[in-house]
Amino acid sequence: MHETLLPREFLGGRLRRLHARDRAAFQAYRSLPELGRYQGWSPMSDSEAQEFLDEMHRAPLFTPGQWVQLGIAKPESDELVGDIGLYLSEDGTSGEVGFTLEPSSQGHGVAARAVREALQLLFAATSVARVLGITDERNLPSIKLLERVGFKFVESRQVVFRGEPCKERVYALPRNDG
Repeated sequence: MHETLLPREFLGGRLRRLHARDRAAFQAYRSLPELGRYQGWSPMSDSEAQEFLDEMHRAPLFTPGQWVQLGIAKPESDELVGDIGLYLSEDGTSGEVGFTLEPSSQGHGVAARAVREALQLLFAATSVARVLGITDERNLPSIKLLERVGFKFVESRQVVFRGEPCKERVYALPRNDG
């Protein structure tokens, strides 16, 4: 139903489906401890990564109660440099976004533009009223990116993440059809 919505080009990148050919690049950045420190995912074996990439390549976009992971690629080579997770709530009224970008692609606005593109896609294809971005308060690059894209701080909450107490910051971006 939504397959015609991808790929989407933006300045400095492309938002697209993940592919089996992305495994080496995906594994390279997803195995970096500094990238995974605040993420909900953990490093995977090559076979787990291959299975995940295949599953995300086939997964329908925006199924209520499910995450879908999209790739961020260089526009000239289509080389994978990161990924964005989009979640649609069970009732379809809200979403959530998460993002990962390999270090050499950071600091150039690629992640912010990719997140904006992913949010436009989510708002166009669903009726969500708002999207949340949730991050550890120590994850300053993610906080800055969420704020740059237009998310507003909503609340802080104490949680246990990977067995350790931490404080999450919750940001929200409302649908803006005006």
